[in-house]
Amino acid sequence: MPESVRASPPLQALFPAGAFVAETRDPGDPRLLFPEEAACLGRAVPKRAQEFAAGRLCARRALAEFGIVDFPIIAAPDRQPVWPASLVGSITHSGGLAAAVAASRAVIAAIGIDSERADAVGEDIWPTICAPGEWSWVQSLPADGQRTAVALLFSAKEAFYKCQYPLTREWLDFHDLCLRPSQWGGARSAFTVHPTRRLAIEAYGPAPWTGNYLFHEGFVTAGVALPAMPGYQ
Repeated sequence: MPESVRASPPLQALFPAGAFVAETRDPGDPRLLFPEEAACLGRAVPKRAQEFAAGRLCARRALAEFGIVDFPIIAAPDRQPVWPASLVGSITHSGGLAAAVAASRAVIAAIGIDSERADAVGEDIWPTICAPGEWSWVQSLPADGQRTAVALLFSAKEAFYKCQYPLTREWLDFHDLCLRPSQWGGARSAFTVHPTRRLAIEAYGPAPWTGNYLFHEGFVTAGVALPAMPGYQ
């Protein structure tokens, strides 16, 4: 395992106790992938192959924390990572940062992580990302804070999507969710997720759902986790 793939206490703090996060800032080396993982690359361009490898190496480090080694994280037909049966997990990679989170399925039913460059969401897609209530909030902010606000919304919605999808297999649009930060202006805070239509995940537990975010080193990273509930299938 490359030394650059390491535990990430700041990102781990986005999740409940029992989750483990590993991160790297280096491009992943596709030569370190397991053969089953490498087969998932297909004809990926070198940049995409490096991102994929970086994410898988972070996932491998996270699995090791739970005593699981030599387990290839393949991609299912819907491109979702396939985790060991005893664990839940999520992977992200964006602009030089890759991270993966894993947790015991007995403690956490589903989990999602997403990182984005805090300045990289183009204004042309802001209306696509922002639900009407969010758009009003973004426009109320000073001009120099609007881009980072939209980056948070983008990252948090992606993290929630990654969290709920393994439980529901439901595709979501950005406008299906409306996020509300608990506070704004600091590096770290919580947010709530409110549906704008009926979602399949509501069968698991009622809205709103909560998550946490962190602005760090030019990135915003969001994390969402749903606790395990006895009897839920």
